[in-house]
Amino acid sequence: MQVSVAYAEPGQKLWLSVDVPEGSTVQEAIEQSGVLSRCPHLNIKKHRIGVFGKITKLTALLEEGDRVEIYRPITVDPKTVPQRKIALDDDEDDDD
Repeated sequence: MQVSVAYAEPGQKLWLSVDVPEGSTVQEAIEQSGVLSRCPHLNIKKHRIGVFGKITKLTALLEEGDRVEIYRPITVDPKTVPQRKIALDDDEDDDD
């Protein structure tokens, strides 16, 4: 069955299609996709993993067409993003 594995980091976006046997787990798809060899620093035991945006376990069984997603930790507090954008916009206005 055909599934995909997605992972993104600054400067690199991966969306890899992989053919796995029926009854394969999320972990097996990740391992077979080659994402771990392309990103050797990636530790799937420490990252959150999801299928179509829903957090799941590495042992979850996959279905045809599933998209496995490997999530990076949030490095910016989402509450501060609007404040940072306003500050950046103010700085640009000062340049005029």
